[in-house]
Amino acid sequence: MVEQSNQPQIIDVKKAVFAARNYLQSLETDLGGPFQDLLLEETELTDDRNFWLITLGFNHQIQSLAHPLGISYSKEERKYKILKVNAETGEVESMKIREL
Repeated sequence: MVEQSNQPQIIDVKKAVFAARNYLQSLETDLGGPFQDLLLEETELTDDRNFWLITLGFNHQIQSLAHPLGISYSKEERKYKILKVNAETGEVESMKIREL
């Protein structure tokens, strides 16, 4: 006889990252995109095993800046977002700014 566990099945980290990445990319325009160099930075399963915390980083281009010599240039800034993914359903439940 196989013993049934009362623990809910959780999605693996790859599925959580996929969900987080798709969610973030769907908001790219709303967040001032396009994103450059979107990368996985961190993953963590909460102690209660209910959520995956997925940190994604990307470069965000700051509008062109004027140089005193008349040369315009743009600057990139690295930004990080923590996406909270339900470990059972795979749905993104929140997104927060990750401060370093």
